[in-house]
Amino acid sequence: MNAPFLRVTWTDPVTGREGHIVIDRLVRGLAGGGTRLRAGCTVEEVERLARAMSYKNGALQLPVGGAKAGLDVDPHDPEAVPMLTRFVRAMYPIFSTYMGTGEDLGTSQEMLVEVFSQVGLGTPIHAVLRHSADPAGTAERLRRALGVRVDGVGLVDLVGGYGVAEAAAAAAELAGARVSVQGFGSMGGSAARYLAAKGARIVCVADAGGCVINPDGLDVEALLGSRSPYGDLDRSRLRATDREAPREAWLGVDSDVLVPAAVADVIDEHNCDLVKAKLVVEAANIPTTAGAERRLHERGVKVIPDFVANAGTNAWFWWLILEQLEPSAEAAFERIATSMRTTVGGMLDLARRDSITPREAALKVSIENLDRLAEKLGVDGPLLVD
Repeated sequence: MNAPFLRVTWTDPVTGREGHIVIDRLVRGLAGGGTRLRAGCTVEEVERLARAMSYKNGALQLPVGGAKAGLDVDPHDPEAVPMLTRFVRAMYPIFSTYMGTGEDLGTSQEMLVEVFSQVGLGTPIHAVLRHSADPAGTAERLRRALGVRVDGVGLVDLVGGYGVAEAAAAAAELAGARVSVQGFGSMGGSAARYLAAKGARIVCVADAGGCVINPDGLDVEALLGSRSPYGDLDRSRLRATDREAPREAWLGVDSDVLVPAAVADVIDEHNCDLVKAKLVVEAANIPTTAGAERRLHERGVKVIPDFVANAGTNAWFWWLILEQLEPSAEAAFERIATSMRTTVGGMLDLARRDSITPREAALKVSIENLDRLAEKLGVDGPLLVD
């Protein structure tokens, strides 16, 4: 693929920290991707994530390009939301024309809606609504979908992890499988919930404070019910048979499936040989370095790439916009399950047939889909298509 369509770095006049936007490519005048807050976030990281968003859209044949925004600030910092507000105000021309955004690491949908309303855009998907044939209808459908709750949890916080579980199920038998999950926010937590519902044993969960391990299986629902808004576990709720370990121990836990669901590059050339699992399902964005993935492949470890495994939330969002999905939990789960099983199954079949890695197979399909969509629909123009 070519260089990004747009790359912007902004320096906050108050804190001196940087914020970045990268639009990897446009299809029908639009690109989409999340906005993250992370201390140390760089333009290179944002560019990689924007490219991954393009691949994610292409893998599921969504007619939109990839983009990403990221700010170098800790989400717990008192300056985080004020800095985000100044960033969105400065990037107003981009968010009003080209780019729709949503929650990502360190942000929530509620936070973004408040910030975008404050700067006069009204919604993080202002640019998307401008392209819609029925902006009011699209906004209402999204409003209804964002209001759906399942067992007290917003559907928006479940569909991504549900997709991860379905991706894992397409690649391996989950009944009795031992699973280690790194990160217990909306993605990691919901992935653990739905993997457990498929009969897997969640034997390890890692958060910022360390690991909690139980070879017989953790009580996922109890942990979910007591976690903080940032995915931190409440250690007071652990059982006598649960034990704690250092944060990095999750990689080497005896498990069949590994689910990195937090930050980038946590599996690298220095630690990948610790991995005992035979399947890695990337719930986080770019959690495995290229060198580590090659080493894992040589050892016979399958890696379901991030832009496929964690595409559930993004796909759900665009299916709603494209009027391809009703705003209900039942419709969402059925569509995601079917799409994940088809996409992952096809990717693994192609990888076996051509003796390539699953990522190489998924990239081949994704790029072909993106190029076909761009040729058919153009770079500019209305979003909705026949």
